[in-house]
Formats: sequence, C-alpha cells, structure tokens
Amino acid sequence: MIDNQTLSKLAERLAQNLPEGVRVLKHDLDNNARALLESALRDMNLVSREEFDVQSALLQRSQQKLQQLEQQLDELIRKIDQP
Repeated sequence: MIDNQTLSKLAERLAQNLPEGVRVLKHDLDNNARALLESALRDMNLVSREEFDVQSALLQRSQQKLQQLEQQLDELIRKIDQP
C-alpha cells in the first residue's frame, strides 16, 4: 500500500487545483480525497515496497535452493547410472 505521506501529497495536489471558492472547503476535501484515494488503491490490490522486497528476497532464496536440489539430484542420478 502507498504510505500516508504520499497519499497526503496527492490529496493536497487535488485540492490545490480547485477554484478559489471551493478551496474554503479544503479540510473536508482533503479528508474526502484521501479516503477516496485509499479506497481506490486498496481496490487495486497493491502491496507496499517493503512487502515486495521481502517477497522478492524469499523468491530468490527459493530459486537458489531449487538450483541446489536440482544439482544434488543430477549427482545422485549420475552415481546410480555409473556401472
């Protein structure tokens, strides 16, 4: 999920682009825009950068372990096939 600071900046940018008369309602708009952005991003099923990095590291370790196991299997097969 996107962090709170980024959401706040996006909501603020939206509010700044409104006409002057509407800026009076800035506080309400900020809260509503933030809630709308959070909801939209949550529906997109995004993950945080931290979660992505953790899963990437886990995948890399799993791939390395798989390579090791494949090599061990190949060695065992060669030993069995030798007369």
